[in-house]
Amino acid sequence: MNELDEDSLRAQALAAVQRLDALGLNRGSTGNLSVRWRDGCLITPTGMGADDMKAQDFVWVGEDGSTMEGDWQPSSEWQLHTAIYKARADVHAVVHTHSVHATALACLERPLPAFHYMVAVAGGDDVPCAPYHLFGTQELSEAVVARLHARHACLMAHHGLVTAGRSIAHAVKLAVEIELLCETWLKMLAVQPEPQLLSAAQMAAVLERFRHYGRARR
Repeated sequence: MNELDEDSLRAQALAAVQRLDALGLNRGSTGNLSVRWRDGCLITPTGMGADDMKAQDFVWVGEDGSTMEGDWQPSSEWQLHTAIYKARADVHAVVHTHSVHATALACLERPLPAFHYMVAVAGGDDVPCAPYHLFGTQELSEAVVARLHARHACLMAHHGLVTAGRSIAHAVKLAVEIELLCETWLKMLAVQPEPQLLSAAQMAAVLERFRHYGRARR
């Protein structure tokens, strides 16, 4: 459960949207972001760029989408966000980007495989790619949720990237890391079509190490 109040969550969400734009992971009104709040989420309004957005512009959408609060229409992907929250109690923020390299890999309809140990930040030995469905549809939501099982990230064919985090900061960090990994992988493919991958056992060891890795106090 979020311990911050609504104003603080809105401020954090806006700062994250602006950071994603500054980093080039989203541009203009592409992509969207949400944070779990009450029995639903606060989500970016549709068609509004980071430069124009204010904290109060985030729209609250109830869990089933039947209730909404705010001055604007929510992102066209609100159904995707609410479906993820409904399926994953551990997720408290969702980021969707059209970042160049992640989107390029998604347009190739290819997952991000275990070529580097940091792929494990997404929770497994790959970042899966969901098949193409029209944006803003239940079919897309179901396809992504199915591939987010035991994962914190998923590519969407011919679309972009979704990350599901424990917090806004975690979801943004995942989006940044996976974009860099996709860039490296695409550069490798240009040199060697079938690069060597880490084995399942090697990735299992990484995942186990990641369980205890972080900023633990001494």
